[in-house]
Amino acid sequence: MRIGILGSGLMGGKLGTIFARAGHEVVFSYSHSTQKLNKLARDAGKKARAGTPAEATQDADALLLAVHWSRIDDVLKQAGDLSGKVIVSCSLPMNADDTDLVVAHTSSGAEELAKKVPKARVVSAFGTVPSEVLFDVFEGRRKSTKPSLVYCGDDPKSKKTAAELIRDVGFDPVDAGPLRIARYTEPFALLIAQLAYEGDDGPELAYRFERW
Repeated sequence: MRIGILGSGLMGGKLGTIFARAGHEVVFSYSHSTQKLNKLARDAGKKARAGTPAEATQDADALLLAVHWSRIDDVLKQAGDLSGKVIVSCSLPMNADDTDLVVAHTSSGAEELAKKVPKARVVSAFGTVPSEVLFDVFEGRRKSTKPSLVYCGDDPKSKKTAAELIRDVGFDPVDAGPLRIARYTEPFALLIAQLAYEGDDGPELAYRFERW
């Protein structure tokens, strides 16, 4: 699969690296530093390269959107035509100082994103775990018991793509339903962040749902 990374910070950098190491072709884009993008690509291996958002988008089978909410419009503009593209978004609709959601309850960041790119197919995923746990989960991906990861979206084919990527990282994908369910998963991400960053045991935190 060809994957474009729109936003190569903590989440985008780590997930892009994991996708490349899992065998996908990855283009890292959208960083303040071209040197950082080049280093990410080198560290991720021969399947990865650096590029512009437009280059990351051009031939991509899927895009990972991983920018701060304040940068959404800018990165979408630079990405260009997104018609028919699968956009897997982990961007939470946070305010400028990352203390609260600016979209909640009656809508979600994922739904607002879908309105901005009506010809693309948006899936909300990866926003409910801290970036610090990603490499550990990838290292343990062959274990029989895996942590869960919720995702939601309206297009079945796009959700299948997202579920494949979730499995490649090492999580057990949990289909939470249509995109409007992001109204619940996005506040849930704040709970995970509270436990990860305000607790005593560090941010290497994941979750698992089990049925009894």
